Amino acid sequence: MQLLHAPSWPHLSVQTSNRNSKGGLLSLERCLQPSTANCFFQPPKLERSIWVSHKRSIFSFSAPKATSVNAGSSAATTGTAEGDVLKALSQIIDPDFGTDIVTCGFVKDLLIDEASGEVSFRLELTTPACPVKDMFEQQANEVVARLPWVKKVNVTMSAQPAKPIFAGDLPAGLQRISNIVAVSSCKGGVGKSTVAVNLAYTLAGMGARVGVFDADVYGPSLPTMVSPENRLLEMNPEKRTIIPTDYLGVKLVSFGFAGQGRAIMRGPMVSGVINQLLTTSEWGELDYLVIDMPPGTGDIQLTLCQVVPLTAAVIVTTPQKLAFIDVAKGVRMFSKLKVPCVAVVENMCHFDADGKRYYPFGRGSGSQVVQQFGIPHLFDLPIRPTLSASGDSGTPEVVADPQGEVAKTFQDLGVCVVQQCAKIRQQVSTAVTYDKSIKAIRVKVPDSEEEFLLHPATVRRNDRSAQSVDEWTGEQKLQYSDIPEDIEPEEIRPMGNYAVSITWPDGFSQIAPYDQLQMIERLVDVPRPTVIQS
Repeated sequence: MQLLHAPSWPHLSVQTSNRNSKGGLLSLERCLQPSTANCFFQPPKLERSIWVSHKRSIFSFSAPKATSVNAGSSAATTGTAEGDVLKALSQIIDPDFGTDIVTCGFVKDLLIDEASGEVSFRLELTTPACPVKDMFEQQANEVVARLPWVKKVNVTMSAQPAKPIFAGDLPAGLQRISNIVAVSSCKGGVGKSTVAVNLAYTLAGMGARVGVFDADVYGPSLPTMVSPENRLLEMNPEKRTIIPTDYLGVKLVSFGFAGQGRAIMRGPMVSGVINQLLTTSEWGELDYLVIDMPPGTGDIQLTLCQVVPLTAAVIVTTPQKLAFIDVAKGVRMFSKLKVPCVAVVENMCHFDADGKRYYPFGRGSGSQVVQQFGIPHLFDLPIRPTLSASGDSGTPEVVADPQGEVAKTFQDLGVCVVQQCAKIRQQVSTAVTYDKSIKAIRVKVPDSEEEFLLHPATVRRNDRSAQSVDEWTGEQKLQYSDIPEDIEPEEIRPMGNYAVSITWPDGFSQIAPYDQLQMIERLVDVPRPTVIQS
């Protein structure tokens, strides 16, 4: 029995009114009877508001879209001047990737006028919310200006977000989302929705394109915490997709915007509704989709983790011991699903009065989560009437008071999420690769310093799918001699944070979990590199 296998979910029936065939409002009026549900639509007039926050200087960058030819490290061989500039820029190390910005491919459009001593180039980062972009710009100016023949340096900054690494395996609505971050507590009432919404608007304030998905059907919080002008979801009747509503530049989807408030239905139906709301929404291109997870570790949570490849998770807790017990279950769930927990937010920690700091609920729950599970970052949120009131007023605290203490804590959390997501993407995208020069598969599992080599034929012969092994008897159907010794993979693509998909010349697509690759016999006698014809 497969724990994560879901039955055929009931889908929301969609019909368009004869009064208007162009679209309209989404209604779940008869969601308990999916086969006979009627959904009529009337198109409202959408007016999108724009929020420009008062940010610290580190977040003052806006990312224009641009395309260019990479200057590339190979340019160093084309001329001494270019080589000097690229060598100077290679002194700048990206703290997330641990590699210089030239090797990372950030240097674009390098132009040099030796006669006037003028150097111009562009640094194209992987996210518009990069927290060190100002540092990169300053250092790039400094290191190039130190060259004796350089008189003037022109540096421009841009961002070309990394493409989703799982796009081909995702529903159409999710294929252009770079990072999906779950905010979870596994316990109600600890401020999880407050953290999710404020984190989303912090990332938006840093320059990222952000969406929020409220996954709580029984008690959706998003309609209370934000105030979009259009409070009902739109439907595109031709594509049969949902158009998210918008508030201050952040895209929003919640069952609460479906016109029904809170749902009264059984678990399997809820999982189906959540699946449909999430995967059929037109999210477009997003740098970050923040999912406000519902409490618990049951069917709904497992469905979400199965439907979408979560990049990372943020855990929310309170100082009480009871909160820690529930959070521990959630951390273990994410661990089994290979979703990295990158930060812990301890809410309602303390308040200041009469020059003293008081801890009314005790201390240590957040730090205990960090120590016991090895989560690297801990953030404390104080007990503040304004923070509580902002959750009821429809304006997130980071928008209402962008210079306040709470906003600074969320900015630190936002920086953490951006950096950790970049590290995770880098680790996942390079975890399993094929080295044609030695005809071997290189494996370096995320969060492991060990790198090892595997023979492609050995990997193919160790496939454990139903095509290779009889599911009932365990008999090996794929014989050793069926696989040629010189077989090479055609493509290797990540699948979530736990496996890769390997396409072979015979058209077979093999799912190879990291755990399985670590158990396969490793290649010891590495062949000499062969010259690859370009």
